[in-house]
Amino acid sequence: MTPEIERMYIDSEWVEAEDGATFDVLNPADQSVIARVANGARREIHRAVEAAHAAFKGWAALPPKDRGRVLLRIQALMEERRDDLARLVTLENGKPFEEARKEVQFALGYFGWFAEEARRIAGEWVPSPQPGKRYWVLRQPIGPVAAVTPWNFPATMVTRKIAPALAAGCSVVLKPASATPLTALALARITQDAGLPRGVFNVLTTSRSRLVGDELLTHPLIRKIGFTGSTEVGKGIMAAAARQVTRLSFELGGNAPFIVFEDADFGPALDGAVAMKFLRVGGQSCICANRIYIQRSIADRFIPAFVDAVKRLVVAPGFEPGAQVGPLINEETRAKVHALVEDAVERGARLATGGHYLTEGPYAKGFFYAPTVLLDVTDAMPIAREEIFGPAAPLLVFDTEEEVVRRANATTFGLAAYFYTRDTARLVRVAEQLEYGLVGANDATGYTHEIPFGGFKESGLGREGGHEGIEEYTEVKSVVVNLG
Repeated sequence: MTPEIERMYIDSEWVEAEDGATFDVLNPADQSVIARVANGARREIHRAVEAAHAAFKGWAALPPKDRGRVLLRIQALMEERRDDLARLVTLENGKPFEEARKEVQFALGYFGWFAEEARRIAGEWVPSPQPGKRYWVLRQPIGPVAAVTPWNFPATMVTRKIAPALAAGCSVVLKPASATPLTALALARITQDAGLPRGVFNVLTTSRSRLVGDELLTHPLIRKIGFTGSTEVGKGIMAAAARQVTRLSFELGGNAPFIVFEDADFGPALDGAVAMKFLRVGGQSCICANRIYIQRSIADRFIPAFVDAVKRLVVAPGFEPGAQVGPLINEETRAKVHALVEDAVERGARLATGGHYLTEGPYAKGFFYAPTVLLDVTDAMPIAREEIFGPAAPLLVFDTEEEVVRRANATTFGLAAYFYTRDTARLVRVAEQLEYGLVGANDATGYTHEIPFGGFKESGLGREGGHEGIEEYTEVKSVVVNLG
């Protein structure tokens, strides 16, 4: 039976592509077609941008408290429909259902946080150096925003961008990943049901990436681009945005070090390392542990315990009870992970567990890969230098604090880093010296709504979350009043 076409959401209407084109959305656990989605082209892109432009002034003029009320209604509806949203996340992304439920619960929190932050966008009255003049500074919404989100967190990546934009008074054109558009469309339905005014939020579904770059991200009516994805793609967007100096905020690639010092609390450090490597979309996250450094004096104890813990992980389709690691998103991703593992072995690394496709029984039709641990890895190996984006853990040994900080920082990336120690002085030193936008000190749970999140170096521009997150969607205006 052919699935019904899922239409995109433009100017508060559900529309198909003018040329009738569609693309398929696959379940990565078995490659079944779970939806056929309208494949937008030039006409739909321009219609979405024009709708956002037309809606902007009216939405921006609403008092922040009123915008906040709409956002709180969106949050409440997401809460009501949490399990339905989580099922969509698991269907199109593959992650275990319980992990998807946690994602949706976290995602909806951005609407609550930024609903309150909308009332706190404030300027200032600046004392005048001249008696005949007065000076004040205003923050105003920047204008229509293009948001481009990835597939690894189909709910969180959307709400983390659109909630602050809407709270600030901006209108939005969202282009979700073509692998996972269904969650975004469900969120569009929720915004409609919550009473968000016409044209303020638009969801453009398309697999035509080049057209998005040529038409949406360079459109003269778009004043801000929010993008999460690879550093390579981010650099291309930056070059295109330079044509009209469009404001940018990026969360790009990562190469997170996870450091276990000899004085670490052993159990929490072990659990944290396994969780931050394998239990966030099976390692398909920019803030996942990419390199795990263990101090030599505890390596003989820590490494076997880590390998045993990885061997106990349950790999299964996302709706299976007890599933901890689901499939990878597609064959390209699985092949890249496997190529990095094979390359490391050829260069002298030892395979402690995993290192192969899972293809039997319930894994036969999906993109499953065995959780993998590699020993004797060196910093020069590609698996320690590139973003793995999958369930493979390279373990490296170090001797001194100074050495491991230097090695951890020796990368063009700077998104997230983690370390475990019970030495308070070391905790302060290392936290200050690591060149990363997010540092987990004895913590491997990631960030929360209340703090800013973003990267150093080639891992990004700007910040999402915290009070900084809403400022990214505002312009600063200085007003000089001559009293004559």
